[in-house]
Amino acid sequence: MASLMLDNALARLDGALGQLEAAARRRVEAERGRANLDTELALMQDDRARLAAELDGAMARLGHVETAAADVDQRLERAMNVIGAVIARAQPQPDEPEPGPPEH
Repeated sequence: MASLMLDNALARLDGALGQLEAAARRRVEAERGRANLDTELALMQDDRARLAAELDGAMARLGHVETAAADVDQRLERAMNVIGAVIARAQPQPDEPEPGPPEH
């Protein structure tokens, strides 16, 4: 009878040790997964910081391009006005006679 009780106790102990080992394996896997997630999060944060810096640079370049485009627009407008004035002066006015051949 003592031998049977000892066998039962050993079987329960073996089962408990099996459960403990399984729990320990799950815990180790969970920690590995957490370490992977922490690494992945750090990489994402680095990417985010890099992308934010690139976006800031792109926005600054866009501002320079917009300023240059506005300057070019103003210059073209002035040039078109000057060309229009030159053409208007070169064309005879309706109340002026057109120049004909010189008289001798």
